[in-house]
Amino acid sequence: MIDRIPSGFHPFVLPFLIGMAFVLLYCVYGIFRILFQLPHEDRRKFLLSLINPVTAAKNVRDIFCDCLLHVKLWQRNPMLGFMHSSIAFGWFMLILLGHIEVFLFVPTRINLFYYPIFFNYFVAEVDQTMNGAFLFFLSDFFLLVVLCGIVLAWVKRIRSRLFGMRRTAVPSLVNRIAMYALWAIFPLRLLAETFTAHISGGSFLTGPGNWLFRQILGNDLYYMPTWWAYSICLCVFMCLLPFSRYMHIPAEMMLIPMRNAGLKIRHARKGLAKLQVLTCPNCGVCIDACPMSVSKANIKDCTVYLTRQIRRGNEKRIAEISDKCLLCGKCEALCQVGVQGPEIRIKQREARKFNISQDYSNISVAAPSSTGKVLYFSGCMSQLTPSIGRSVVSILDKAGVENVWMDREGGLCCGRPMLTAGRTDEAMALVHKNEEAILASGADTLVVSCPICYRMFMENYTLPGVRVVHYSVYFDELVKAGRLHLVKSDLCYVYHDPCELGRGCGIYEEPRRLVGQSAAIAEADKSHKESICCGGSLGSLSLSFRQREKITQAALENLYTSKADAIATACPLCQATLSRYSDRPVRDIAEIIDRQSTPTT
Repeated sequence: MIDRIPSGFHPFVLPFLIGMAFVLLYCVYGIFRILFQLPHEDRRKFLLSLINPVTAAKNVRDIFCDCLLHVKLWQRNPMLGFMHSSIAFGWFMLILLGHIEVFLFVPTRINLFYYPIFFNYFVAEVDQTMNGAFLFFLSDFFLLVVLCGIVLAWVKRIRSRLFGMRRTAVPSLVNRIAMYALWAIFPLRLLAETFTAHISGGSFLTGPGNWLFRQILGNDLYYMPTWWAYSICLCVFMCLLPFSRYMHIPAEMMLIPMRNAGLKIRHARKGLAKLQVLTCPNCGVCIDACPMSVSKANIKDCTVYLTRQIRRGNEKRIAEISDKCLLCGKCEALCQVGVQGPEIRIKQREARKFNISQDYSNISVAAPSSTGKVLYFSGCMSQLTPSIGRSVVSILDKAGVENVWMDREGGLCCGRPMLTAGRTDEAMALVHKNEEAILASGADTLVVSCPICYRMFMENYTLPGVRVVHYSVYFDELVKAGRLHLVKSDLCYVYHDPCELGRGCGIYEEPRRLVGQSAAIAEADKSHKESICCGGSLGSLSLSFRQREKITQAALENLYTSKADAIATACPLCQATLSRYSDRPVRDIAEIIDRQSTPTT
């Protein structure tokens, strides 16, 4: 073992040390700042989760799978998955191998923070280091893996369609500089280690390169500029990291434990919301996912641009982007790091002051008597499409289920439109009034036909002793129990997944089973969590009618790929919106089942 420089130090390591010290101090400061921004109960819940063995094990697994291997991205797009994991995991392995080499061959230098990073400069090749030839091989191998990822990243920037992405986010100046610095780090490392491979040792990549350089340039290679360039590039990248898209690397490692602890966004710009903004990798996956992107004018209203404007503090654009969103949840469903775009937008709306408020304290809601029976809540949209409500009640009657239609003669809104508009106090006033009526009824089951209402009941209502169930799930149970018999028709339906029922509540299969037992069923090109919003969502506060029409047409074109005779859905709003432009019948599954069902005796 020969330490080329007895002191184990050379000035070229200083840029690296400066960059590393800066990014570590910034991240430590950021961690404590976000922790203290959390409400006391959330902070306590998070800290306790860290010492829970089960949660701690899940944190380690998720960080390894999501931050290094990018398993979710592999499942969705293998080429993108390889590109990201090759850079992240490959870089991690290079750092790990450097530490192993120092521990085995120069254990006295293990206390030098920079030594593992520049091991191939400081250590000369002797018999003892040759015992680590396999480690040299692994270093070259993982360097090659990272370089492959860098090449793919460069190709993606030029031709994103080769990776299945129609559009990517336009990088800001800081992001662009940080990106080029990252891309330069590993070619420079290859060059530096190749120049010194005849001294420090090399393998299949750096060894032949070193031989070639010495044939061309002679044995006295002047290798210092390459090591200086490598160190400086590391410094530039780390100094820009907190202000660029690459902040998602450390931010995600903190977001994963917070998510596993069950924390929710409580504030528009602090705590978990701030962390999610920093976690956004600016990859642009949400651009193709967003239904508004069918119009080029709305591309910069996607989540990736919202997080960018929040970081910049551009209040006007934050309000515009937040208000325009349909809150369909597709960006969140496809986001590989789990940025909750819809929730962040709702909190941005909530943070603004409204001049108009509504007092619901004096409104009384009659409590229908339904002790031991099923209480049916149709909601505002089902009230506007009364055939759906009649079909639901007809099906319950056929199955012999005693039921009471809670809002047959009209009632209060579930509160979700108010909530998504940011008017939380008014929404919760509606919630409390409905809670009183439902609990006073004595019902043990609440059947809901509107997915918007169903999600609100599931997430924001407290109804002890009352089971809340969407009618598609309840009818599926009735069929399985033999209380309802379905006769198959000759028609073929394609099922449209409503945003709130599918991505919002995870209900995908029960509606399909019901349609499939009533008729033939086909799948659209994009379905389940990738289903395209119908465009009628109540989530948007400012999207124009013309813009909504384009979204609806895109949703219909997607459904038409199935060649089905008609369209089925489980949302009254989706049915009304799609029917406006569809050249094929659009039916709610309650109407389909009512036609095709007979009582079971």
